[in-house]
Amino acid sequence: MQGQHIDEQFSHSSDAGDTQDAVTVIAQQAGVDPKSAWGGVSPKQKGLVIQQLQQQSGTVAMVGDGVNDAPALAAADVGIAMSGGMDAAGEAASVVLMGDRLGQVLEAIDLGRATYGKIKQNLAWALVYNLIGIPLAAGALLPQFGIALSPSVAGGMMAFSSLAVVSNSLLLRAQFSGKARQQQKFAQQDQQPLPQG
Repeated sequence: MQGQHIDEQFSHSSDAGDTQDAVTVIAQQAGVDPKSAWGGVSPKQKGLVIQQLQQQSGTVAMVGDGVNDAPALAAADVGIAMSGGMDAAGEAASVVLMGDRLGQVLEAIDLGRATYGKIKQNLAWALVYNLIGIPLAAGALLPQFGIALSPSVAGGMMAFSSLAVVSNSLLLRAQFSGKARQQQKFAQQDQQPLPQG
């Protein structure tokens, strides 16, 4: 995960069953302070670490990829399993990523934020559209201007509203499919062996 760091608005820590030295190296690569990285942690201890972090910080997300991570994934507010952990870890997690790159956690957070933004946009659009459209369909302009919408025009306007919401949502897919291709390209470059020399 070269050059990619966790968003600064999150506090982060790492615990693993691996040795402390291995965990420290991985934590540094991921942008986690080595003081917040624990090695040689049993599955039960991972769950206790999650509970401590919840008491200190509030909401805690846990990323794991194996059976040993299942208790901590279940204890976390948001459990994220990597594709390698499709057994017990996948069952205990709230989110299952279909790959095994740590960078996909950030991509999932970005996608979640963007999806939430689209939901708010679609709700705002539907509210404004219906605040205007329903009175028009009910004949609000008929007494003063003599304008009335026929049922077929009102139905067409309703279909247009749905089409607009779906189209806006599809923009999200277009936005992230381009990002996904770009990130996949970077991931492939990171996996290439270093030149000998």
